[in-house]
Amino acid sequence: MLSMFKSIPTHMDYKGQKLAEQIFQGVILVSAVIGFIYGLLIQQFGWTVYIMLAGFALSCLLTLPPWPVYRRNPLSWQPPLPETSGENREKPQENLKKKKHK
Repeated sequence: MLSMFKSIPTHMDYKGQKLAEQIFQGVILVSAVIGFIYGLLIQQFGWTVYIMLAGFALSCLLTLPPWPVYRRNPLSWQPPLPETSGENREKPQENLKKKKHK
């Protein structure tokens, strides 16, 4: 059963993140405008809040799961560097001369 959950993709590429952010902001903006106008017409602030909450829930449903539309542009990673022995492994800063304070 655990392997079934591990097979679900959980990543999103950079263009997918940008698209998800645009969708999220668009749905929130549209629901805010509709909620404000509807609440103003019927003189009930509660309906404005309900419409905003529904827009928030819809935007979360559309953008939080990693839908396949957000994974269309995968990154091509560089291959890993081969491992070297631990004796010669030094940080580049350690090779530089230490400056003496005057």
